[in-house]
Amino acid sequence: MKALIQRALSASVNIDGEEYSKIDKGLLVFLGVEKEDSEQNVDKLVKKISELRIFQDEQGKMNLSIVDVKASLLLVSQFTLAGDLSRGKRPSFDTAAKPELANKLYEYAIESFKNKDIPTSTGVFAADMKIALVNDGPVSFHLDI
Repeated sequence: MKALIQRALSASVNIDGEEYSKIDKGLLVFLGVEKEDSEQNVDKLVKKISELRIFQDEQGKMNLSIVDVKASLLLVSQFTLAGDLSRGKRPSFDTAAKPELANKLYEYAIESFKNKDIPTSTGVFAADMKIALVNDGPVSFHLDI
């Protein structure tokens, strides 16, 4: 399971020219699910992301979590994060989960973040989405669980 985590001043998802979801201050998280992933991977990922101290405190030091600052999360499923670019010129998606498993774990992740009282907005699984982001910092992290 792979995640690209970006600290945001704002982020939104548009589908077919219409705004589907939006957050203000928080995290935009792109989630890539791989064949071997399970609910245990999601549990680790949700715990890690919810506890990451990547928001600034009063001294400007990254010392606060999304929970500490009462920010929101925008979770977007992104198949291409499972792409392997190590050989050739075209990504290989051999490690990517089948849509049924990927959607199941994506939905489980959504519920898991909500169960941690993190306001969670989403994209739509397998939709053609346009994502807008005002990255704060910029601050971006890659997480591989």
